[in-house]
Amino acid sequence: MREQIVHSTARITMDADQRFEYLVLTVAPGERVADARMRLSEHAEYGKWELTRSVHLYGGTRKFWMRRRVMRVRSTLYPAE
Repeated sequence: MREQIVHSTARITMDADQRFEYLVLTVAPGERVADARMRLSEHAEYGKWELTRSVHLYGGTRKFWMRRRVMRVRSTLYPAE
C-alpha cells in the first residue's frame, strides 16, 4: 500500500479546497481489502482524516482520497507593531 500526502498551498484564497490537506492511499490489486479498510480507519480515527473519494480502477487498483482541515493560527508570541 502506498501513501502520498498532498499539501495545500500556502496562499490563502476564497476557494474552499485551500483549507484542506489531502492524503492519497493507493492499494495494489493483490492486497487485501480488509487491510486497506483497517488502514483507512486508523487514519480517520487517529489522524482526523475523512474519506473524500474512492475509486476502483480497471486493473484492480483502488485509490482513496482523504482530507483533513488545516488550522491556520496567528502567532501570539510577538505582537504586531
